[in-house]
Amino acid sequence: MTEGQGKTLRDVAIGESVTVRRLTGEGAIKRHIMDMGITKGTDVFVRKVAPLGDPIEVTVRGYELSLRKSEAENILVSLA
Repeated sequence: MTEGQGKTLRDVAIGESVTVRRLTGEGAIKRHIMDMGITKGTDVFVRKVAPLGDPIEVTVRGYELSLRKSEAENILVSLA
């Protein structure tokens, strides 16, 4: 995590709920994240993290998603 950038979804502990503040990816990466329903203001609940940290399973808008660590690093969040 870059200092001053804030907390990313990758840094969130299992069982925590957060709110998306900003997406930092560009182009296809950002579009892919948005296509999954993860946009500014969306609440996200972290359900599971695989043993090596990849993937991360979350609940978004009532459905479950698996995200790569690289995708989660592009999602800036704050506690819900």
